[in-house]
Amino acid sequence: MKLSILDQSPVSEGSTPAEALRQTALLAREAERLGYHRFWVAEHHAAPGLAGSSPEVLMAHLAAVTSAIRIGSGAVLLPHYSAFKVAENFRVLEALYPGRIDLGIGRAAGGGALAAKALQDTRVTIDDVDRYEQQIQELIAYLYEFEGGASPQRYAGLRATPAVDSAPEIWLLGSSRESAALSARLGTGYAFARFIAGNGGAEVVHEYQDSFAPSVAAASPKPLLAVFAVCAETSAEADRLAASMDLSLVAWRGNTSLPRPRP
Repeated sequence: MKLSILDQSPVSEGSTPAEALRQTALLAREAERLGYHRFWVAEHHAAPGLAGSSPEVLMAHLAAVTSAIRIGSGAVLLPHYSAFKVAENFRVLEALYPGRIDLGIGRAAGGGALAAKALQDTRVTIDDVDRYEQQIQELIAYLYEFEGGASPQRYAGLRATPAVDSAPEIWLLGSSRESAALSARLGTGYAFARFIAGNGGAEVVHEYQDSFAPSVAAASPKPLLAVFAVCAETSAEADRLAASMDLSLVAWRGNTSLPRPRP
């Protein structure tokens, strides 16, 4: 089993978003020193308590200040964007840091309704959200053309640049049987958000593994489980520190994003 880290770049009470991003970079370097396998950053919008709104930009910095650990998105919220543009962003990252880039994708809003509307401001129709599976298929085609993937039928002949002969690993993030089934059907890695869905993780992951269809993106199932973890020298200190996360989760479930309170 390999251990990795997903950092949401929380803004601590009394601190600033800039400091939160600096802490993310420090954590990435420490994770690499300790031998962690991956380091992912999240995408949240209009959230004062979380500084990471653009994972691609932050990933470029993190890859530059580390040397070997895999750097990824957990996740790029694909329904907000063009699959072609996401493919080009990650082809640039792959060209700069070959063999180290992960593209985790999800379909959550990542913010309130107003933020979602602003992110999709140039979209012609709201029905684009229902194109999620087609968007993933397009993304795979753009990123894996060198392995025989054809450009999407809607844009036959279109090629994502820069032309590199490797691609980031693709992971679909989810918290349900539906997302696991989609990941298995399309042949991508699957990351189950155990910190969001408290039950059923083992069954969902096993179903993904059992129904996985090999693709140009992955030859065999690649499951990943994401959990909240609080570490300290003693259990009592970990419980004390966890109180900050508990209160943040209560606020988050009430659709409020606040700076992380002190214990």
